[in-house]
Amino acid sequence: MTLGTSHRPPLVEEVTAKLRELIHSGEWPLQQRIPAEPELMAALGISRGTLREAVKALAHSGMLEVRRGDGTYVRATSEISGAARRMYRDHSQVHILEVRVGLDTQAARLAARHATDDDVATMRGLLETRRTAWLAGDFSAWAQADWDFHVFVAQASGNPLLHELYISFGAVFHADLLRQQGRTGFNGLPHEGHDELADAIAAHDEAAAVESVQRNLNSCAEWIQQ
Repeated sequence: MTLGTSHRPPLVEEVTAKLRELIHSGEWPLQQRIPAEPELMAALGISRGTLREAVKALAHSGMLEVRRGDGTYVRATSEISGAARRMYRDHSQVHILEVRVGLDTQAARLAARHATDDDVATMRGLLETRRTAWLAGDFSAWAQADWDFHVFVAQASGNPLLHELYISFGAVFHADLLRQQGRTGFNGLPHEGHDELADAIAAHDEAAAVESVQRNLNSCAEWIQQ
């Protein structure tokens, strides 16, 4: 862990910035527990009070979650996604899906414009992982691969803010997929918004990419309303 030792007790804002960077850089991964207080205090050369104030600030922003008796976990990679994640709890699935329509279509359009051959290869690899997991009945791995595909499309858009906002849908998207998977007749391997989308992105066909996403989300809306 590359924290660096301070020669003087840093201000809470400085410590908060250091912890934020550890999260944003991925050194502290999503859903993982961060190091214990004594380790962080020694690494940063700060008091318990200063550390707790910094953690409290990031917990308030939604980036961290403090579990008494268990530890502190990373819940979002930025204040933006942390705030969005909290907001989703107060809104319906329909409202969330309507916001996703905007993000998904723009991500698809920009990915078709900017994605490289390597990006397309990664997308196809994620779709193969998704297919294999579904056929094997490993629905948790299937849902994760499906989500990873959509996140990568957002990343391939070349717009880091759009990508960051999209990541915030993770917990909601994953839960919805697993809930829908248990319904009779649910198709876990739709071509719309997935294989079709990868083909459109590979062809740099922005219109086809957007149309594929819209067909997929229309299908999602039908399942949510059932």
